[in-house]
Amino acid sequence: MEKERIAILKAELEAQVGEIEKIYVRLDERSKKKGKAAAESIGYQLHNLYCAFEDLFEIVAKTFENNIHDKVRYHLELLKRMTIAIEGVRPSLLSQEVFVLLDNLRSFRHFFRHAYSYDLDERKVRIVLSDAFKLRDLYQKDIRAFWGSF
Repeated sequence: MEKERIAILKAELEAQVGEIEKIYVRLDERSKKKGKAAAESIGYQLHNLYCAFEDLFEIVAKTFENNIHDKVRYHLELLKRMTIAIEGVRPSLLSQEVFVLLDNLRSFRHFFRHAYSYDLDERKVRIVLSDAFKLRDLYQKDIRAFWGSF
């Protein structure tokens, strides 16, 4: 891959990781609060967190392969694509452990987007939050491994 394209990819990924970390800062702050309003605020940030990760995946897909045909399952297919090393094109971006945590977060995001008439269960939100915090260190390790391949 040409040097300029790698530099652009790295800059875009670093900027997106910065956005992800801003959301983690908000999650750190909001996780200290309890109650329905806190659960809703945390839920919103968890929704945003997955969206930020998906933006990161789209940067990678745009740079290398950029064609997911199944638009109905786009979100899952994009996430799965990031676990696959494409020989001669790019290494995998995500480990299986990170995939599982992100898939849980993706499922929560889908529920959150479509739960217009439901109250969030604070206990369940806290479970997703716990997984999101586990994800924090692991995804950074995966990103470093991805860069080590170039």
